[in-house]
Amino acid sequence: MKRTMRLMALLLVAVLSLSALGTIVAQENRTVRLGYVPAMIYAPLYIAIERGYFAAENITVELTPLQGGSDSVVQLAAGNFDAAVGGVGAGLLNAAKLGLEFRIVAPMHTERPPIASPLVISAKRTAEIKSVADLRGKTVSINAAGAATEYWVYLALKKAGLTMKDITLTAVAFRDVPLALESGAIDAAILGEPFATLQKDRGVVAVLADDFVDGITVTYLYMGLPLLRERPEIAEGFVRAYLRALRDLDDAGWLNEETAAIIEKYTNVPANVVLRANRPYYDPNGKIPLADLEELQRYFLERGALEYTEPIDLAPFVDTSLVEKAIEVLGEYKPKPAATPSGY
Repeated sequence: MKRTMRLMALLLVAVLSLSALGTIVAQENRTVRLGYVPAMIYAPLYIAIERGYFAAENITVELTPLQGGSDSVVQLAAGNFDAAVGGVGAGLLNAAKLGLEFRIVAPMHTERPPIASPLVISAKRTAEIKSVADLRGKTVSINAAGAATEYWVYLALKKAGLTMKDITLTAVAFRDVPLALESGAIDAAILGEPFATLQKDRGVVAVLADDFVDGITVTYLYMGLPLLRERPEIAEGFVRAYLRALRDLDDAGWLNEETAAIIEKYTNVPANVVLRANRPYYDPNGKIPLADLEELQRYFLERGALEYTEPIDLAPFVDTSLVEKAIEVLGEYKPKPAATPSGY
């Protein structure tokens, strides 16, 4: 009898241990790892974290700061991230061609004039560089090689009657742009908000152009197949929380001190600067514009930046089901009429 009771006790301990282990594993599996650039366009992540939308889904988000959104793709491919947020650049398209298993599950930001990633120059050179046309023969930077911001440069040059062959393109992290402009290492740069307004306030940079993009969406939320297939409940909850944040950033939700204070926490830029910065826009219903993805592919193909020469079908890399399920729970959102951004 004693032996039987001892065995039963040991069995109970083993069961409880396994149960506890399972609980720990389950808790660990509720963590979603992804990267971000500490810039304003990543506001949906900041809002969803700070307002408890991820917590309400019992999800812990582990953010890692990066130099450029394209770096997220590398980390996603390596299995270091479960999801990624960033632009559709050459790296992502090459990864798609090579068979990286990911899906675009929601859009991030859309640019409208005055755009949230303007082209800036040193404030000391405004007499020399008066327009984008004056960049012929000059060096222009983006935040990461092959990033979607390269497309911004292309559009700015095109509007001024120039091509990418008329400039030297290089990569400089947003945080290093002011010094690079000051030293003359670069002549102009794409600089994401709120850093552009901050450096403008300090008299370091001048905005050369902020009207060369209107309506295209180049940044998205991606998920790896392990998250989508092995933890579908987490993936669905993440997108629900994310969509709630997109809705919070609709017009009136953007232009307020609470939102600005949250952005300040993640960018270290004062809230009063954030409120005066050019703002990004977000679709509160999370529609993914496939045509915009195809346009970006066309651009990088023409640039010879891709490891293939014929366009691939991007539709299989788009998964709208998570947004659709989120809308079933949250309901369809009717955007408010756009207001004029403050400070411009």
